[in-house]
Amino acid sequence: MAIRVAAAVIEREGAVLVTRRLAGTHLAGLWEFPGGKCEPSETVQACVVRELREELDVHAAPGATLLVTRHTYPAKTVELHFIACAIEGEPVPQQGQEMQWVAREALDALEFPEADAALIALLRSR
Repeated sequence: MAIRVAAAVIEREGAVLVTRRLAGTHLAGLWEFPGGKCEPSETVQACVVRELREELDVHAAPGATLLVTRHTYPAKTVELHFIACAIEGEPVPQQGQEMQWVAREALDALEFPEADAALIALLRSR
């Protein structure tokens, strides 16, 4: 069974907000779009709002789902829901993770999980 994950695509002045996975986590050290696992009864929209509050201390307003993709890693399968989000407030990492705003055309310079490849291709084509 796939793990449902909601990830926020937050854009500002042509750049996208990304965070780095913490040491000791699955895919540690890779860059990602902020978000996390959905609780069993939680919608992906509610999940992304909760995760952004917990991870970056901002209020998120989820918009359109940009992409839903499924990827199987050796240890697990994830179903990723990438959601365009507007945020209120300035994001501040709450768990010690690195964070940066990256121009769409520079996304290829960072190392992301394989599951994010389709979204990165979509963002670069816009």
